Amino acid sequence: MHHFVIFLFPKSLSTNADEPAYITQCPIQNGHSYTYDFNVTGQRGTLWWHAHIFWLRATVYGAIVIMPKQGTPFPFPQPDRETNIVLGEWWNNDFEEVVKQGNKLGLPPNTSDAHTINGKPGPLFPCSEKHTFAMEVEQGKTYLLRIINAALNDELFFAVAGHNMTVVEIDAVYTKPFTTQAILIAPGQTTNVLVQANQAPGRYFMAARPFMDAPLTVDNKTATAILQYKGIPNTILPILPKLPLPNDTAFALSYNAKLRSLNSPLYPANVPLKVDRRLFYTIGLGINPCPTCLNGTRLSASLNNITFVMPHIGLLQAHYFNIRGVYTADFPDRPPQPFNYTGAPLTANLGTTSGTRLSKIAFNSTVELVLQDTNLQTVESHPFHLHGYNFFVVGTGIGNFDPAKDPSKFNLVDPPERNTVGVPTGGWTAIRFRADNPDKEFGSCTAIWSCIQGGV
Repeated sequence: MHHFVIFLFPKSLSTNADEPAYITQCPIQNGHSYTYDFNVTGQRGTLWWHAHIFWLRATVYGAIVIMPKQGTPFPFPQPDRETNIVLGEWWNNDFEEVVKQGNKLGLPPNTSDAHTINGKPGPLFPCSEKHTFAMEVEQGKTYLLRIINAALNDELFFAVAGHNMTVVEIDAVYTKPFTTQAILIAPGQTTNVLVQANQAPGRYFMAARPFMDAPLTVDNKTATAILQYKGIPNTILPILPKLPLPNDTAFALSYNAKLRSLNSPLYPANVPLKVDRRLFYTIGLGINPCPTCLNGTRLSASLNNITFVMPHIGLLQAHYFNIRGVYTADFPDRPPQPFNYTGAPLTANLGTTSGTRLSKIAFNSTVELVLQDTNLQTVESHPFHLHGYNFFVVGTGIGNFDPAKDPSKFNLVDPPERNTVGVPTGGWTAIRFRADNPDKEFGSCTAIWSCIQGGV
């Protein structure tokens, strides 16, 4: 699984003091610190923060909880208590060295050795650290779980043994509530659920494990935490939940289809109905020559067959100070050569072009972007994040996007609104947004970044 990011920069953070290194700012140097204040406007709910230097995001992250205005209730039953549940990954080795080794070989870095819930993998792992995260609940009370997937690479199923969950928010946007036994959450996404402590008092495992419906290596181990009723001794063995199978595509598609914006008078879904600019981006994994690599080649992620080249000067700096030669504003609106994107695996002519190429977006224009997975070597799912914006997921499907037929099936009434979406394996996702955040954009440009190391 590889991540692809469009940078449009966040609504509530200052332009030159946030976002990925060398895109809008230089990284904090070793031995130095950096602090800045910012205002949050027009947002509430569960978000998160993380490091932006390549794989430092593997361990440097945390929750951001933005409460509603004082006196404003949640648009769902008020919980008695709430808890942050942060899902992550763990490497037994120095993960920066893991990345360097993968780059040296021209292969994807090794998968993680464990998944974690609030920093702990749970008792199913042979760890010297035996502690497990546990939350105590009281019979008859309702709990809000603010769930964050901070894992680098894995979409995760999450469930609580013996208890249903009611989904009420995704990516800090309220949803039409629905009840489910498990959720699916992609890297970078957040999901708030209500859990009622209405079962027989005991100890119940909360568990997370990956969803992967492509023939790719994945860390398939299950992380656990414990939901424990008050007064129950620790000697009682917890019960494991029934998670979907790791390759349960049907559950994944069904779950995502249930996500709908609340679309109430207080929380409307302002879906762009008129589209000014239509973009079509293919996502793929090519192979380029690399004389020093293991097989003489290097895997290279790309959008529209273009692999991003990291600049030595920040893009925003180059724009403001008119430094030429750092980037070009000619990223194509669609792939240069259309093909059967999800047909038989393509194993020839897999080379990509390289460049620091951006795409200009007119201020306040409405954009429809179709993200198409491709079968270059193999299909796979792709978490996709849009910096500085929420967007509406108006459509998704399996196979090749059909511009003549598929738009008629778009949900333009109450589609889910979020900032990160999973493009399905061998399929496509269509999103719409309004480019109304110029102060956080790259000078009215959108910087397109694709990187095999990911980094939502």
